[in-house]
Amino acid sequence: EVQLVESGGGLVQAGGSLRLSCVASGSIFHDYDIAWFRQAPGKEREGVVCIERYGADDSAWYRESVKSRFTISRDSAKNTVYLQMNGLKPEDTAVYFCAADAGLGCRVVPGVMGASHMDYWGKGTPVTVSS
Repeated sequence: EVQLVESGGGLVQAGGSLRLSCVASGSIFHDYDIAWFRQAPGKEREGVVCIERYGADDSAWYRESVKSRFTISRDSAKNTVYLQMNGLKPEDTAVYFCAADAGLGCRVVPGVMGASHMDYWGKGTPVTVSS
């Protein structure tokens, strides 16, 4: 079983930056697509970014609203995925989750049912952006 642990969330002013980390319990990058989701109060969980198991970091899928502001990267030696978030906006406020999927992965993350397909989840880390 894969365990994912997120960290790095917090309170930041609009325009600020945060870097989220997701540490996996083992070497999973060759077997799983890795995604970041977020869930704002009263809203559905939505995919933010997804990186394929055999894909390059710069070929990741990004939700349109975070393109050019968020960047995903992997450190295989540390079994860690990072989400660098710059230019944060109040609408980015949410709990951010790391997820892994050995199946359809990034092909379904962008869809409204993407979250239901993921095999493993972390517990999330909250991000609050003040205006």
